[in-house]
Amino acid sequence: MLFAVPVQALFGQLLIGLINGSFYALLSLGLAIIFGLLNVVNFAHGALYMLGAFVAWFLSEKAGVGYWGALVLAPLAVGIFGAIAERLFLRRLAGLDPLYGLLLTFGLALILQGLFSNWFGSSGMPYEMPERLTGGRALGFMFLPNYRIWVIGVSLVICFGTWAVIERTRLGSWLRAATENAALVSAFGINVPRMITITYALGVALAAFAGVLAAPIYRVSPQMGENLIIVVFAVVVVGGMGSILGSIVTGFSLGILEGLTKVFYPEASNTVIFVVMALVLLVRPAGLFGKQA
Repeated sequence: MLFAVPVQALFGQLLIGLINGSFYALLSLGLAIIFGLLNVVNFAHGALYMLGAFVAWFLSEKAGVGYWGALVLAPLAVGIFGAIAERLFLRRLAGLDPLYGLLLTFGLALILQGLFSNWFGSSGMPYEMPERLTGGRALGFMFLPNYRIWVIGVSLVICFGTWAVIERTRLGSWLRAATENAALVSAFGINVPRMITITYALGVALAAFAGVLAAPIYRVSPQMGENLIIVVFAVVVVGGMGSILGSIVTGFSLGILEGLTKVFYPEASNTVIFVVMALVLLVRPAGLFGKQA
C-alpha cells in the first residue's frame, strides 16, 4: 500500500531517481544530437563518459586543477578527442550504412575500456567533491545533500540550454540544415565538414560533462559507463531516436520512474525502463517524441 511506505524512503528514492535521470538525460542528449544530426549510433558514448571522469581525476590528482576547472577542461579535452576521432575515422564512413558507425564506435569503446582497465584496474578511485558543495540540508522528512542538488540543477540548465541552442539559434539551424542538404548549405559558404565535427564534439563533450558530475558520487572506474550505456540507449529509443527534447524529458522521467519502482516493487527496478521501451515500441515505434516514418 502507498501509505505503508515510509516518507523518508519515498523521497530518498525520488532523489536518487532524479540523480540517475540527470545522467540519463545528459547522456541521451549527446546520443540524440549525434544520431539526429549525423546519423551515427555512437556506441562509444559510455566509454567517453568514463573518459571524462578519468580526465577530471587526472586534472585533480596530477595537475592540481580543482573540481571547477576540471568541470570545464575535461569536457573540452574529450570534445577535442571526439573531434579527432570523427575526422580520422567516422568521416570515412559518411554515406554508408549506420551499422558501420555502430561497429566502429563499439570497437573504440572496447579499446578505451581495455586500456583504462589495464592501467587502473577495476576497483575504482575516489574523486572528491568541492568543499563548497559538501554537507546538505535537513528538511525534516529527509536529508538533502548539496552536491545532489547541484547535479540536478546544472543538468537541467545544460540540457535545456543545449536544446535552445540547437532549436532556437542560427548555429543550430546551420547544423540541422547541414545534415539535411549539405550541398545547399555549402553554397552559402558554410564549412559543412567543420560543422559535422563540431556536432560530434558537442555530443561527446556532454557525455564527459556527465562523467565529471558522476565521479564524486559513483567513483572513477573503467566500468562506470559499461552498463549505463545500455539504459541510455533504451531512454533514447523511448524518447525517439534523434529527438533532443524527447531525450531530455524521457531521461528525467524514466530516472524518476526507476527510483519509485525501487520503493513499490524493488524486483522490477532493473527492468522497468526496458519494459517501458517495449511498450512504447509496440504502440509508437518512432518513440514518444520521434517523427513517424
